[in-house]
Amino acid sequence: MPSLKTYDLFISHAWDYGDDYHRIVQFLHAAPNFKWRNYSVPEHDPLAGGAELGDQLQGQIKPTNAVIILAGMYVNHRDWIQYEIDLARAYAKPIIGVRPWGQQRTPAQVAEAAATMVGWNTDSIVAAVRAHAL
Repeated sequence: MPSLKTYDLFISHAWDYGDDYHRIVQFLHAAPNFKWRNYSVPEHDPLAGGAELGDQLQGQIKPTNAVIILAGMYVNHRDWIQYEIDLARAYAKPIIGVRPWGQQRTPAQVAEAAATMVGWNTDSIVAAVRAHAL
């Protein structure tokens, strides 16, 4: 059996939405025959704020195969998520937008930037990573 590709992923998040982030991580870890590395900011070692955060986010996003954006956070964290979207575009990283559970509407900025928008479940997220990641 050939070895599986290991996907390097950045998951956009804010710690006041930590449950959503952790659920996405659980989805990815639970997916059969799927290997990935998490380039997101760990909760135990948060990035500094201000201008330093921008520089640090560049280092987190640049080596990835794709960026996952949780669309439900956009309204409350517009500036930083837009910065992450802009970085992903600058580095030509595909963006996978994830609609929050039960939500039909998606912020236009996320939908327009995303290579695809997917539902809140393991299969759709993993299929999108496999289809769009570099």
